[in-house]
Amino acid sequence: MFKTLVFYGSYRSDRQGIKAARFIIDQLQQRNHEVIFVDAKEYDFGILDRMYKEYDQGQAPVRMAELAEHIRTADGFVVITGEYNHSIQPGLSNLMDHYLEEYYFRPAGIVSYSVGGFGGVRAAIQLRSFLGEMGMVTISTMFAISKIGDSLDESGTPREASLTKRFGQFLKELEWYEEALQRQRKEKGTPY
Repeated sequence: MFKTLVFYGSYRSDRQGIKAARFIIDQLQQRNHEVIFVDAKEYDFGILDRMYKEYDQGQAPVRMAELAEHIRTADGFVVITGEYNHSIQPGLSNLMDHYLEEYYFRPAGIVSYSVGGFGGVRAAIQLRSFLGEMGMVTISTMFAISKIGDSLDESGTPREASLTKRFGQFLKELEWYEEALQRQRKEKGTPY
């Protein structure tokens, strides 16, 4: 069993990407992952003023400290982004920027979506660089959902079976990296 955090960054009142989050969470739970859903709108720490590590011991806001522990004990991450002006959502980057060392040496899978046909892939490409800079290994497979309004219903149920099949391949790769990096951290620790 893996502990997998699912990050989602939209603050919009009519959030289409929440359907993708519901789908991802369901698929992970079906494969016995312990899932922690990290919704930027729910973990609203405000615009970054102080990173978690910049607080004195025991002085960080309680929810920030709780999330730090979830990140530190995770086996991997799935990061879901919409595409805003060919880039990732500001709420997502702001939330994730509150942490750094907690992410180190863990894999991340990237899920992107858009209302149009490209499925948010331009944001996904930028997200790969962003996550790498934060010490995560990103898996090579990216999962893009185009025309999200038509692809998933409100509960996150796919309207086409191919979506579930494609996501199954994505999960196999993520789990491979979760297991490999988990074993490496246990057996050899981390280089720093």
